[in-house]
Amino acid sequence: MDLLERLIAVFADHGYAAVFIALMLCGAGIPLPEDITLVAGGAIAGLGYANVHIMAGVTMVGVLLGDAAMFLLGHHYGAHILQWKPIALLMPPRRYAKMQDKFTRYGNRLMFFARFLPGMRTAVYITAGASHRVSFWRFLLLDGMAALISVPFWVYLGYFGANRREWLLMWVHRGQSSLWVLGGVVLVLLLVLGWRRRQRRVHAKNH
Repeated sequence: MDLLERLIAVFADHGYAAVFIALMLCGAGIPLPEDITLVAGGAIAGLGYANVHIMAGVTMVGVLLGDAAMFLLGHHYGAHILQWKPIALLMPPRRYAKMQDKFTRYGNRLMFFARFLPGMRTAVYITAGASHRVSFWRFLLLDGMAALISVPFWVYLGYFGANRREWLLMWVHRGQSSLWVLGGVVLVLLLVLGWRRRQRRVHAKNH
């Protein structure tokens, strides 16, 4: 919670720009928890230093740009990126091999669920780009769908809990489990919609 308080103090002084830069650093693999950063951004809106709806938009852009930058670095430099010292520390060859294996097993679903796996996002996004198994726009679509669940959740949680820190702390701890439930519900809905669309196409062809 000390980190949250420090981030709130910094963001209150420097506004949207500070939140945006912090989220870009989160995307680059800096050990700064993205969820706490988003909660702090929402909290300064709850304290009157920002507009919460604008904050939600700013944080969404910051998250997606940070993720896209990691994907594009992996896509452009491939496995050679593992030779960069910052990346090598974040993702040694053994971890990269494990990520490749996970892509083989889980496919594009891994990019969606990476949003709900703190500590794995950057490694997943770099590997996704380096694998050349998915286009940039497909990556952005899957990542964006997951971000539409997680980003507003954390920002508005911070907003409503800005003046209720014990309540906020409780939900920060519960939040990751709640996001898994939300992500699972959304995935099931998408699968059902996709199945129904295929059924309609089959029915239309038969008639």
